[in-house]
Amino acid sequence: MKKILIGTHNSGKFKEISYLLLKKIRKISPKQLKINSPKETGKTFAENAKLKANYFYNASKLPVISDDSGLCIKALNNKPGIHSARWAKKHGSFSKAMKIILKRMKYKKNRSAIFVCSLSFKNPKKKIINSIGKIKGTISHKMVGNKGFGYDPIFIPLKKRKTFGEMKPSQKYKMDHRYQAFKKIRKFL
Repeated sequence: MKKILIGTHNSGKFKEISYLLLKKIRKISPKQLKINSPKETGKTFAENAKLKANYFYNASKLPVISDDSGLCIKALNNKPGIHSARWAKKHGSFSKAMKIILKRMKYKKNRSAIFVCSLSFKNPKKKIINSIGKIKGTISHKMVGNKGFGYDPIFIPLKKRKTFGEMKPSQKYKMDHRYQAFKKIRKFL
């Protein structure tokens, strides 16, 4: 495989997935090909990742890797969950969404959360390979760090003291939910 379309318009996800892929593979974004994102109508992370893989493959005829991911907070009934990005957009930004989460979590004893990622790979043989990766952690009491993207400044992985927002990208990329999912499909790439 000489090139792959990374099926996302999220620059943070694009950078991270690019980092995980072999350097010799040319990474292409949907923006380069002027392809918009599909509507995410799936009920699970896996359904949305597969939907995106099919959509971007049909639009480009290139091998595609796509992601659907989100933050599931136990005390908030696993929200924002599969609606993580849409929830942030609805509230104006990830920063505003995190402030709302921290406000809702203020008096919660259970601060456990899980970041979930579903990755789907579709090749020209039209077969989709899907994997799920998860990382457990807790919600911090305030936003910390300006590295990473999305909800990274409020998520502390288990057995760590820093939020993803405080970690160097190379440190986060070798442990997070996207990496856990990627490990399972790497052999197919």
